[in-house]
Amino acid sequence: MSAKLLGSDDFQLGVCYYPEHWDESLWEDDFRRMKELGLSVVRVGEFAWTIFEPEDGTFSFDLFDRALDAAHRYGLKVIMGTPTATPPAWLTYRYPEVLNARQDGVVYQHGQRRHYNYSSPVYRFYCERIVKKMAEHYSAHPAIIGWQIDNELNCETSEYHSEADHIAFRKWARNKYGSLDKLNKAWGTVFWSQSYTDWEQVFLTRPTPSNSPNPHQLLDEKRFISDNTIAFARLQANILREYAPNQWVTTNGLFGHLDNHAMTDELLDFYSYDSYPQFSSLEDLDNKGSLRDRRWSLALSESRSISPQFCVMEQQSGPGGWVNRMEMPAPRPGQVRLWTYQSIAHGADMLLYFRWRTATMGTEIYWHGINDYHNRPNRRVREIAQIGEELNRVGSWITGQKFNASVALLEDYDNSWDAEFDVWVKPLRWQSREAWHKALQERHLPVDVVYMRDNTTLEQLRLYPVLVYAHATILTEQRAAMLDAYVKGGGTLIMGARTGYKDERGQCRMIPFPGFAADWCGITVEDFTLCNPNYPAAAVHWKDAEAADSPTALFNEVLNVESTSTEIMATYTSAYYSGGIALTRNRHGEGFAWYLGSAFTEQIVHGILDRIGVTSPAAGWLELPKQVEIAIRGHLTFLLNYSHKPVWLNFLRPVSELLTSHELNGRVELAPYGVFLIKS
Repeated sequence: MSAKLLGSDDFQLGVCYYPEHWDESLWEDDFRRMKELGLSVVRVGEFAWTIFEPEDGTFSFDLFDRALDAAHRYGLKVIMGTPTATPPAWLTYRYPEVLNARQDGVVYQHGQRRHYNYSSPVYRFYCERIVKKMAEHYSAHPAIIGWQIDNELNCETSEYHSEADHIAFRKWARNKYGSLDKLNKAWGTVFWSQSYTDWEQVFLTRPTPSNSPNPHQLLDEKRFISDNTIAFARLQANILREYAPNQWVTTNGLFGHLDNHAMTDELLDFYSYDSYPQFSSLEDLDNKGSLRDRRWSLALSESRSISPQFCVMEQQSGPGGWVNRMEMPAPRPGQVRLWTYQSIAHGADMLLYFRWRTATMGTEIYWHGINDYHNRPNRRVREIAQIGEELNRVGSWITGQKFNASVALLEDYDNSWDAEFDVWVKPLRWQSREAWHKALQERHLPVDVVYMRDNTTLEQLRLYPVLVYAHATILTEQRAAMLDAYVKGGGTLIMGARTGYKDERGQCRMIPFPGFAADWCGITVEDFTLCNPNYPAAAVHWKDAEAADSPTALFNEVLNVESTSTEIMATYTSAYYSGGIALTRNRHGEGFAWYLGSAFTEQIVHGILDRIGVTSPAAGWLELPKQVEIAIRGHLTFLLNYSHKPVWLNFLRPVSELLTSHELNGRVELAPYGVFLIKS
């Protein structure tokens, strides 16, 4: 996404609005107050199918015509949502085959949202028709700048087991493998006599006695769901490109079993994310280490990997929850502003709050917006007004600027999907991701997330001096060759336990662990064990220091050195493998490969960072506490205080702060949940 694509160099701040929920007498006042708050864009329509098509084949645009015309009178731009996330009752009643089903075959019924399947030819027909009618009608409306396809694809559920899905999966598998012999080999069906002799025997995974379906089939099932979801989005994107060619196309949400990178590359102008930082537990008021709010910085980094500049289509603006789940307390004064700049610091060039006014009916009556039911001013309204005024002044400095990081966490969809079912790997991935992100945050080291894909290039990897690929269980020859070249060329690559022993089918290779990574790591795995509370993971002792021992977590591999260039960095201190090798560093070409035979803990991450010499972008000009996140976009430095208390920063040279137009030098206080924006 670029500022030019959005039609303005200014940062566009907006809000989600539902004119169909409110008496028309409120519209004019709502749009007037939006404009006064500094908002410039609204999203509408994504749940309004029954408004646009109240009966089969009868279309009505009057309500939204009037709403869009009113928004346009106040200079507001509009994002129109296609309404396919909420099929009308007449459709699901007349054609129950459009409904989704659980794995056990129980069909979801009308009454919530996202209760449909992507595979039904009937549903696809009706979706194509409503999108075409809307695109034809609104393609020339002066208020509309773009379209959101559906809403949060694969939210609520990312599994599909309707009859139409079984048929579509069978077709997908036949196209992928061509023959049952190849499918049987890929799925390892010789195990437990699962071999298929006719394509009609092939289904998506179904209930099994121990809830343990074929893992290789399950991995392909997730690939199918992703491809099928993208195909569903493509139907709509193609129509919008044809009938509304002058308006951009996006979709929102970061949900399971969907290759968002492929979808964005193939279909979208840019990607959109929905940010709700308090889905986590209550804030850690003692700031002792959870950094919970900053978990959303990592999610935003993942969004940035999909689309370097992106839209936050829904930004939390109030307490949240549904009538049957109260999840999020009210944002404390300053937190909405903090979260807004958190999203912007990590790459957002447009941001919309969810929602303008809290719904008075339905499931989301506790999912609060900027305005309360009574529609009177409150502190959230005042906070948004401050943000709107600031971004109207400084937004043009931000749009289009690239996030800067020297460390990247590597991810890929195959490992993510495979680990959902693999109980030996899933907890390792979670533990290591948390440990790396927290340690990097504490050391004020911005981080990118980079997805290893078929089109990933060596040049893209070489943008980062340090790469962390913690538990690449599935490691293809192509990606292994690229990582080998990265290290040889001078990069530092850090890997952890359970690396490299599976192929792209999820089957185990009959070569020593860590598979293709053994050469550049300079080690093999001699022994390994799962650890648990009754069999705790061993701590490690650093060979080059008298520092305290560091804990490991969840899994321990005992390593063998296989190269004269490999250094032993740490050994285990307990269990039957006490004294065994736990952590190594290998010089490979011009670079280094580290290998830890465990999941990463914060202490081990800090130990590695101490030894590879990566420095914070704050070094030399700014001293700041761990409560403050630093993020760099272009020539702008964002400083974000996640603490409920003021913190002190020490500027070693004078700097210009854009939000207040003040010069900062020496010891300066940053308010609770405060933000500084520094121009270098």
